Amino acid sequence: MARKSKYEPQKLSTVLWKPALYIRLSREDGDSEESNSIISQRELLTEFADTQTDMTASRLYVDDGYTGTDFDRPDFRRMMHDLRAGIVNCVIVKDLSRLGRNYVKVGEYLEHTFPLLNVRFIALSERIDSVADPRSADSLIVPFRNILNDEYAHDISNKVRASLDLKRRQGKFIGSFASYGYRKDPNDHSRLLIDEPAAAVVRDIFNWFLAGTNVLGIAKKLNAKGIPNPSAYKRQQGMNYRHPASDKLDDLWPDSSVRRILRNPLYTGTMVQGKNRMKSYKLHVSEAVPEEDWITVEQTHEAIISSELFAKAQSLFARDTRTAPTQPQVYLFSGFLRCADCGKAMNRKTISQPYRNYYYYICSTFKKQHSGACTKHTIRSDRLEQAVLETLRHQIALAVEMDELIAEINRSGTRNRSVKPLLDERAQLETERERIEQMKLSLYPDWKAGDISREEYHRLKEQFEQQQAKLDARLASLQARIDEVQSGVGETNSFVSQFVKYRNLPSLTREVVVELIDMIYVHEGGKITIKFKFSDAYAVAQEYIRKHGQTA
Repeated sequence: MARKSKYEPQKLSTVLWKPALYIRLSREDGDSEESNSIISQRELLTEFADTQTDMTASRLYVDDGYTGTDFDRPDFRRMMHDLRAGIVNCVIVKDLSRLGRNYVKVGEYLEHTFPLLNVRFIALSERIDSVADPRSADSLIVPFRNILNDEYAHDISNKVRASLDLKRRQGKFIGSFASYGYRKDPNDHSRLLIDEPAAAVVRDIFNWFLAGTNVLGIAKKLNAKGIPNPSAYKRQQGMNYRHPASDKLDDLWPDSSVRRILRNPLYTGTMVQGKNRMKSYKLHVSEAVPEEDWITVEQTHEAIISSELFAKAQSLFARDTRTAPTQPQVYLFSGFLRCADCGKAMNRKTISQPYRNYYYYICSTFKKQHSGACTKHTIRSDRLEQAVLETLRHQIALAVEMDELIAEINRSGTRNRSVKPLLDERAQLETERERIEQMKLSLYPDWKAGDISREEYHRLKEQFEQQQAKLDARLASLQARIDEVQSGVGETNSFVSQFVKYRNLPSLTREVVVELIDMIYVHEGGKITIKFKFSDAYAVAQEYIRKHGQTA
């Protein structure tokens, strides 16, 4: 026996209604309740339309996984097209929230758009029917329900945003696709694992960049090797990934992708998220977030490159290393040469001779103005390279000597003997502070018990706090002295280790220039001054040797 429908057949007029059954389910609505599922909505609406004698066969419009806060939904747009074309003229939904959760826009459709198009609107759960019961659509309860639906979407949006921000602060990855070089852990999609084939390319990109290949040159090298760009690589791995620019480029690397990789701290094991956000729960337009509000968590996943290597790459972006578009390699000293007098960059020039080309540098101020603002400060490239190489070798020899002296000091135990009295004094001060803290804590029970007056309680409490403040100042000063002694070796290593590893340097390379030199200043007459990196650490190393051993 057929199940009897709960809807009674009715015929309101001679108008034959052509129903559009509109169904929507968004992620925030969830799918745990059967009453809100796509299948349930379809059965409910179909059953109603089939019982109406003044309705033709219905058309179905389904937006599965689309929010109700905006109306940019594929099947909703298709339905509106059909309404305007007269293909359908009656919209039936389960309830008002299925039409949408934007109070203003839902009201606009109900009060203006549908009436102008002579469209009948039916919401089954709220018993709204703009033709059978016009007052049900005009009732004050309709906008009130729309406000509640809107507020529900607002509340859900805030909860989702708060939940995602919490996960970001915990260092969990939030995103549909992992960045190039990583993949999602199949057992925990918020955790990143190294994707070795892509990670090898990332390492090459950083190494080539530090060796002197410019960003465009790296892109050309990757394309020459036939390596697919990040978007194409994801698609090769079976991911349904599309990037607006990738389809135009096919599998080719643009320089923007190379630059993005070189600037991304993710490859050092640091997660940086929350760079963009939606303007509001109604306006699904992304806007940039100020850098100080980004969520950064270190050591969330295995690094592909070291923090030191990343820092070197970032330092190069701060320098002017421009070369001709046809030049894939930057010059040896690009970004590291300045005029000693005006401080401007030195320009590289070429003198062509029948038997060979000569290269030299000239002050850019003189080259552009020729007005006496500065002089040539010219120097030949080969002579500059030789002078820098000899100076570097001298500095490396000095570092080797200091390394040997520091090793001898550490073997003799001088440093350990010098720090022990400081550690003993710190322990005594900490014991004294703890004793005063206990005395201060006992004051309150004594006051409440009537052993001391209120005035005595406040006077003694203030005295104890003053004594603690003095001890805190002494402890801070003492800790600084302890840190200075204990970290002495570590601080010297930032100078010594960087230079010592280039012992017996055969020739000058871009990597050596980037790692050891901060700037080279060219004086008039061809003399140069080299400002090395790690100069502060060098001073610390000298002081360490002076205090704990023989003079360097």
